[in-house]
Amino acid sequence: MDPVSQKSLIVFDLDGTLTETKSDLGPDMAAALGRLLKVKKVAVIGGGTYRQFRRQFISGLDCPAPLLRNLFIFPTTATVFYRYNKGWKNVYAHSLTKSQKQNIRKAIKEVFKEVGYVPPPKIYGKTLEDRGSQMSYSFLGQDVVATLGKRGVRLKKEWTAKHTPLKLEIARMLQKRLPEFEVHAAGFTTIDITKRGIDKAYGIRKIERYLHIPIKEMVFIGDALYPGGNDAAVKRTGVRTMAVKGPKDTIAIIDTITGGRR
Repeated sequence: MDPVSQKSLIVFDLDGTLTETKSDLGPDMAAALGRLLKVKKVAVIGGGTYRQFRRQFISGLDCPAPLLRNLFIFPTTATVFYRYNKGWKNVYAHSLTKSQKQNIRKAIKEVFKEVGYVPPPKIYGKTLEDRGSQMSYSFLGQDVVATLGKRGVRLKKEWTAKHTPLKLEIARMLQKRLPEFEVHAAGFTTIDITKRGIDKAYGIRKIERYLHIPIKEMVFIGDALYPGGNDAAVKRTGVRTMAVKGPKDTIAIIDTITGGRR
């Protein structure tokens, strides 16, 4: 097997891999990515919107603009693609129709009623977010981390530890009601719904097509490569994968690729 340092493209998940969930890019990670972009092309796939990517990830980068030409952004599970050319430019966006979004809203209401789901007493921001090409339901609200910071991250982890079986059951029931869509139990507290066939395997294939880099020349790094995790779908493409438990593990891999913190 080729060493990771010989791969042409390094593909990262965002939440839990490059940053804590919906948290800003840390200075150590920003520095590590700056070193990596000097020697490799880098792609990032995540469930958040482009706006979320800009706030959480792009705004924290600290590298010369020319290096950003080596960075490729695939928000909302790669249904959107941005690349840098004197600013971030949209390459494509595959949006859901108004009718499709209405069907998703209806199915969520029906499933919650069937399972007798009772929302937490305190919600932070919208629970169901229209991300254009994806509908995303967050059980604690989309803004829990933006509002509470590290406490919000802890709340999400606590909710996940207690309620993951419920989230998986709701996702399963939604998938049954929405056969024309793809339902992902994503992140800590979120369910993402996209058009059928769209997951991170789809993202890897989009990257191959648009960047003209064979899958055998890529490595995917993510924190949810375990069975049922929202990164696990990439394994269907045959891409080399590396599992991490968080940003510290990711920095260690980057240091291996770049030869350390020079």
